[in-house]
Amino acid sequence: MQLLRHGVRAVAIAALLGVLVVVGAAAALGQGNPLNDLFALGQGTGESPATTPVEKRAEPSYAATPVGSCGAGSHPQPGVDGRVPADSLKNGLNCNISLVSHQGTEGGFKVFRYVDAAGHVCAFYDTTLLFPTNLVNPGGGSHGIAVLDMSDPAHPKQTATLDTVAMESPHESLNLNPARGLLAAVNGNPSTYPGFFSIYDVHADCRHPVLDADGPYARFGHESGFSSDGKTFYATSTALQAITAIDVTDPKNPHDIWQGNVYSHGMTLSDDGNRAYIADPKGNLLILDTSEIQARKPNPQTREISRLTWDKASIPQNAIPFTENGHPYLLEFDEYTQQTLNPSGDPDQVGAARIIDIADETKPVVVANIRLAIDNPAEHKAATQANDPGTRSPAQGYAAHYCNIPTSVDPKVVACSFIASGLRVFDISDLLHPKEIAYYVAPSKEDTQNGYDGSNYAMSKPAFGPDRQIWYTDGSSGFYALRVDAGVWPAGAGQQGSACAARTRSRHLRVRKHKAKTIRIRLMRGRHTVRGATVRLRGPGFSKHAKTSRRGRVVFTVRPRRSGRATVSSSYCGGRLHLAASHARSVRPHFAG
Repeated sequence: MQLLRHGVRAVAIAALLGVLVVVGAAAALGQGNPLNDLFALGQGTGESPATTPVEKRAEPSYAATPVGSCGAGSHPQPGVDGRVPADSLKNGLNCNISLVSHQGTEGGFKVFRYVDAAGHVCAFYDTTLLFPTNLVNPGGGSHGIAVLDMSDPAHPKQTATLDTVAMESPHESLNLNPARGLLAAVNGNPSTYPGFFSIYDVHADCRHPVLDADGPYARFGHESGFSSDGKTFYATSTALQAITAIDVTDPKNPHDIWQGNVYSHGMTLSDDGNRAYIADPKGNLLILDTSEIQARKPNPQTREISRLTWDKASIPQNAIPFTENGHPYLLEFDEYTQQTLNPSGDPDQVGAARIIDIADETKPVVVANIRLAIDNPAEHKAATQANDPGTRSPAQGYAAHYCNIPTSVDPKVVACSFIASGLRVFDISDLLHPKEIAYYVAPSKEDTQNGYDGSNYAMSKPAFGPDRQIWYTDGSSGFYALRVDAGVWPAGAGQQGSACAARTRSRHLRVRKHKAKTIRIRLMRGRHTVRGATVRLRGPGFSKHAKTSRRGRVVFTVRPRRSGRATVSSSYCGGRLHLAASHARSVRPHFAG
């Protein structure tokens, strides 16, 4: 009965998506009236920022990233790094990595890990590469966004399925803002759909997300971006020059605040929201000034700061900002081959990953490449001629698709889904000389998701967990929790998997010598107070800590030994500290709720 209900729902959604394809095609051809279009009410034609020239600068060689040796318990690849012949698929391959758990039967493009205000640990992942092939998969039949209780990573438990139109076919747009506990997506497909948008609150109990809003809030959808403060969701089209900035300050009342006539595949934002790092599917990286959108200026305007391309660019997928010793970089990754979107392109020039120095954002430069041996032209051509599973598909094969890092500050590890090559893990302790340290190719079968060729379809953005865990999905076989061997885990990486994606920012205040001061602190996450979290107060001659009350409050009274600056901090992930200070008559430290 449940399968029948899912089938009926799939037919209804597929019919709606069919209508959306027609609407989207009409809009793409200029046949729609933007002022009367359901997906563009009041939006006009959008802003077209002046285009900056695409630059190409000297870059490192395209030599394959060195591969470390495989330790005990490994089942290594038989030859060229990244190549997976048909006879390796039944049992899969692994090197310096072990299986913690497996759940589900299908996977998609994104995996997220999240810890809610109550301490529940959850995973979220989309279950389709192309709706509705996941629903009719023999022996499977997942749909929507899977919500997993990961309190015991060895035994994942699915607790919910999110099944709005956007969540049934989000393509690559599923996005999580950990600071506010918001999970959102826009309707998408391999080209673009008109943008039904859904946003859920996962803050209180991530195991059971609560729908805040669902409707046609974007013009088109395919991929996305989410500002660090959780107040702006960007829906990107990829196939069209169309980005919609959606204000989700009140997630129950989202509304568009900017339309941009800019090509964008994936995009990420700087911590302050003033820069967008945009993967232009035409073959370059765009750095865009979004400060007026972030500041909520009326009629905001953007500005192109720079564009960069590189040798043998295929289709840029996304770019993630990070710092190493305070120096800013991007981790950029391409998908597929040069021929996927260009019939005259070289089918053996394959997308991979690279590290880009953006210290001078007007002149970004590639400083390192991350690629497998099978991604180089001669090896790729040989594998294609041998008819390796997956190599004949223009939207699959041996190429990168998504990468991720465990922290945006001094990351030591990169994990990438390399489609038919499975999950690959790299040590970037020496940023200019990455090395491959582990890989996992899931046991595979023939099904609708991989076109019945039996290959891996590792397309998802991985997530990191504690104890050297990496979570990802394979399109043909579902969700995997893996653990990298301790012997190859980079020194200094520690438990980066449990690092917070949006740290609670410390607050500072001045104190005077021998002058008693009462400091009232409230810890918030989004609109909610946080109870039971430790708050610390340090200053000249004093150091105190206490846990927040059920109302999220802590009160300290101190008498400093000397004048100076005091700091209020919390290791709680994604919170915001609110302070009120006053001079006190009493010097007794106390706790209030």
